[in-house]
Amino acid sequence: MYDKEALTALIRHKALRFGAFTLTSGKKASYYLDGKQVTLDPNGARLIAEGILDLLVKDGLPDAIGGMSIGADPISAAVVTMSAVRGTPIAGFMVRREPKGHGTNQYIEGPVKPGDKVAIVEDVVTTGGSSIAAIERAVAFGLEVVRVIAIIDRMEGGAKTFADRGVPFASLLTIRDFGIQPPEE
Repeated sequence: MYDKEALTALIRHKALRFGAFTLTSGKKASYYLDGKQVTLDPNGARLIAEGILDLLVKDGLPDAIGGMSIGADPISAAVVTMSAVRGTPIAGFMVRREPKGHGTNQYIEGPVKPGDKVAIVEDVVTTGGSSIAAIERAVAFGLEVVRVIAIIDRMEGGAKTFADRGVPFASLLTIRDFGIQPPEE
């Protein structure tokens, strides 16, 4: 089962940095969460997969889980693997930023088909922009996006972005779990 305290401690130790940063959203920030330091850590991958699966089982398992490459790839892989271990298999998929220009030339890769219900995953949500791009590509492929799950919500507008689109959102942690007050959303 998911151990929130262990994940919080691991993120605090390996991924949370203070200083002057520019985020993917273009926003300036006094702290940065380097999600890959935890999603690519064996213990972090296990903790994240357990937490996400606990959320999914509670609200109904989708057919597949995925998100925007490269950030979502280790999350999806961990969840897919842990789902097999738990006996609740979920397929994975990747959303490319650009089609590769050969082969199937698609944005969506993996064992999914139009009509499948999917969850989009993200390491850190700020405004929700990366997840919205993944949602748009998934919907264009014919997938039904039933929710977005993040490891950490910076609480800077992402939840509202998803709510405005009618997509349920949950996160394992928020920035408040690290003693940081979010700006007013």
